[in-house]
Amino acid sequence: EFDMFITSAARLARRKQWYQRRVREICIAGESGGGYICTGACVMLAQNDESHLIKLAMPAIPMVDDYAFSDPGAMTLEERDSHTVMRQVWRMIAADIDQQADDPLLYPGKASDEIMAKFPPTILVEAEFDMFITSAARLARRLRRAGRLLEFVVFPGVSHNACLWPAFRMGEMFDGTIKKIIQEYLHN
Repeated sequence: EFDMFITSAARLARRKQWYQRRVREICIAGESGGGYICTGACVMLAQNDESHLIKLAMPAIPMVDDYAFSDPGAMTLEERDSHTVMRQVWRMIAADIDQQADDPLLYPGKASDEIMAKFPPTILVEAEFDMFITSAARLARRLRRAGRLLEFVVFPGVSHNACLWPAFRMGEMFDGTIKKIIQEYLHN
């Protein structure tokens, strides 16, 4: 997934004529599992010293680490309610979950500080009662320390699904905020 995602963005950026005029307008983004792919793509870009091809990365409510495998007693209610399913999801994604335990391409949140410092400029978007809030907050802190975090936007009072459904009032707010972010950070 990361390879395909990166290949598409990099192919656009490498087209010489287009690159000279528009490369600074490429944004990579995704929500939930798409946020995982976006963050994994940031790892690959950093590993290949190609983060300069991307003006903005915007993972939203992303899966980024193996927090679901930790003690559920210390988790929020939302994390605890989803940790069993998320463990299954991670096992399906991994080729060998034990062997890949420290692989930042499986768990982007485990990337080294050196790799984090090479991420594209990043805006991380979360929901206060999301099942990934702890992992996202940890990632935001690491990106801030690395000088790559532009914003950590947390929508108050909502869960994972409320951000994804346009029919909910919060879905409209989420979409409006994303549009403002794009206008401010991508087009200016």
